[in-house]
Formats: sequence, C-alpha cells, structure tokens
Amino acid sequence: MKLSVLANLYGSKSLDEALQTLSALGIHTVELGAGGYPGKAHCNPAELLADPAQYDAFIATLAKYETEVCALATHGNAVHPDKDIAAAFDTDFRNAVLLAEKMGVDTVITFSGCPGDHEGAKYPNWVTCPWPEDFLAILDWQWNEKIIPYWVEAASFALAHKVTHIAFEMHPGFCVYNPATLLRLREAVGKIAGEEVGAVIGANFDPSHLIWQGMDPVAAIRELKGAIYHVHAKDTKIDAINTAKNGVLNTKHYGDEINRSWIFRTVGYGNGETYWRDLVSNLRLCGYDRVLSIEHEDSLMTIDEGLSKAVSFLRGICIFEEKPTTMSWA
Repeated sequence: MKLSVLANLYGSKSLDEALQTLSALGIHTVELGAGGYPGKAHCNPAELLADPAQYDAFIATLAKYETEVCALATHGNAVHPDKDIAAAFDTDFRNAVLLAEKMGVDTVITFSGCPGDHEGAKYPNWVTCPWPEDFLAILDWQWNEKIIPYWVEAASFALAHKVTHIAFEMHPGFCVYNPATLLRLREAVGKIAGEEVGAVIGANFDPSHLIWQGMDPVAAIRELKGAIYHVHAKDTKIDAINTAKNGVLNTKHYGDEINRSWIFRTVGYGNGETYWRDLVSNLRLCGYDRVLSIEHEDSLMTIDEGLSKAVSFLRGICIFEEKPTTMSWA
C-alpha cells in the first residue's frame, strides 16, 4: 500500500513546486485535481490533450520528481438540474477520462451527483428521509430518470477508454453517500449495461464523511469488499457536546469550529492509532492494496503542518510496505 497526497492542497504552487514539496516528504505518488471541485491548477486535461508540447512538459515534470499519478480527481455534479452546470462537470469528467487513458491511469474520482426534484428544478435536492411520501417520489425520479441513465452511459464511456475504476466519494449531499447507495448504483448499472460496465463503479473510500454520519468505517469496508478503488486518508472529530445538543446534521460554516457538531481533522486528530490500524488492516483483509491518499482539510492546522503530521502518522503505523506470501508459523 502506497502513501499518496491529493495535490490540490498546494494549488497555489506550480506543479513543479508542489512536487518538490511532496518529494521532500518522501511522497512520490499523487492524486491530481483534474476538474470539478478539485480544480485544474496542476492538471488541465483539455489543455494537455490539445497541446502535445504542454503534455510532454507535464509528464517530464512528474518524471523529474519520480512521481506516479494514481488517480485523477474531478469531483462534480454532472446531473445538476442547471443544464450549464451539469454540462461543465460532465465535460470535466470526460476530459479526465481521456487524459487518464493517455497517461495509463486507471482511476478517475468523482461524486455520483444529485439532481433536482423535477425537470424544471434550479437546485439539487438531497433526500434524507422517507416521509412525507413526496420524498420517496423524488428519490425514485432521481435514480430512475437521472442517476442510473447517466452513469450507465458514463461508465461505458470510461471503460471504452481504459478507465476501469470510477471511484465515487460517498458524500452527503449526493445520491451516493454510503455503502448501500454505492452498491445500488453499481448493481443497477451492471444490470443494464452488463457486469463489466457495472464493475467500473466503485468507491473512493473517505472515512471522514462516514464517521460523522454515524457509520463504522470498518463495517463499511467489509460491506464494500471488492468495490473499493481508492482511499482518502482524512479524519473527522465528533464534538460530543455539540452533537448531544444538536445532532450531527450541521449547516454551520466549516470555519465555526467550536460550534460545529464535527470538523474534519488530520489523520490521528479525530481518531487514534488503534482506530486507524484497524481501518487499514481491514482494507488489506478485503483485498485493497492501492494507495492511502492524504486529503488535507483540517482548518485547525496549516497545510504544511497538517500534511507533515499526516505523513508521519500514516507512515509510522498504517502503511504496509510488504505483502506476505505465507504465514511464517504455519
């Protein structure tokens, strides 16, 4: 299992500067923002695909720091009810797939997206409860008219271009936000487009979004065995006092840390060593042996300090450098 970093945390630096910083920390595997919410500071697929000289310079910069790209991140909402917004996210996703094909990268990370509640809607509508029954009607329409049809075609497109892993970050606010919804979409696409296409859909397993929903990440890993294609190393700290008063559903600004029910933390600052050792061990038990990609969103630490602490924490207790071929005592 390799240690990686989602490099858009250094979006204010050039790619060369960002890789120099990461290389100094011993990081030689990166996940690059390539559109959507992660931005294109280090990797603009449309430009790289259109300009061979720019592409060659991009590849040369990666080679300079002996850095491999494990995935392209283009989180977005390609089923947004605003057609222009949806089209922009869709274009970013498809360009990322085409660039991944050219680079020999097999994984593109995104969100499932969330539609509105009817064709004339202006904003997404994330359904979280089954009553009143209007909500179930909305949910049925979203899945059958928007989510499933879009991803049947998009997964087929990805597979045709040798991207075998679309890794959905299970994120509240979007239709795929937990293992049940991830597996529902994977199965639905498989039934319509064939098992090979359905298998393109899997999880970008980010425990931080599961923790605050009340899930046990280890149980989620077991549920998703065989369908985890990427892992974000990011922690969440539940504030017991605020949660006791207000529950975990929270619309307070991320900067209002002391009043929130939970905040994102650098790994080890939301949960301790035993928690993370168990999480990584269960990833191995379930056959995952790709990357742990650090995503820094800790508002209590600077980027440099938060990243440095995350690298030290994960390298010291969570990264398995070797894969056993036998049990020495058996």
